[in-house]
Amino acid sequence: MKNIKILIIIPAYNEQENIIPVIRNLQQTVPEMDYLIVNDCSSDNTAGICKDNGCNYLSLPINLGIGGGVQAGYRYALENGYDIAVQHDGDGQHDPRYIRQVVAPIVNGQADIVIGSRFLTQEGFQSSAVRRVGIRLLSKLICLCCGTRVRDVTSGFRAVSSEYIRFYANEYPFDYPEPEAIVLASMNGARIMEIPVLMHERENGV
Repeated sequence: MKNIKILIIIPAYNEQENIIPVIRNLQQTVPEMDYLIVNDCSSDNTAGICKDNGCNYLSLPINLGIGGGVQAGYRYALENGYDIAVQHDGDGQHDPRYIRQVVAPIVNGQADIVIGSRFLTQEGFQSSAVRRVGIRLLSKLICLCCGTRVRDVTSGFRAVSSEYIRFYANEYPFDYPEPEAIVLASMNGARIMEIPVLMHERENGV
């Protein structure tokens, strides 16, 4: 991965208590990778904390939601020539120790999109029972519609190749972005892979 430019996109809305620990953890774990915080017009002090701590960030002038925030990150990645982009939440639920594993199948030419799944080994934070039922239903629906089997369709921990940086920079869903992004990519012929990761429960904020 030495000569590959990788950007970690971190959408953040009202994450003033979480964002600096997340960035410090990333810098310690994957110092060779760049990151960009996309502050989605937070009403708290997320932007001020990013500025005061010298973070790499951009602030959206209006709140666009998770889909718009992630797409802004993809547009930045496209305009700055990144080879791979990684989506990583700003709430501390994603563990950066798995980033290299999520990126590896793209580097090795095995996949175009890799999703970090908490359900393959069923370890770590598994979300609520009601949410898991909904995720399973979405997974079955996507499999029926597209023939693509993804168990953790709402996982925001994923990596994409340069081809899909361009694709998502131009077209990214807003309503239910994580599962819809899988559908769009699958219909475009993307090779989608899941790998097991551990996730943590949010400690601060909502």
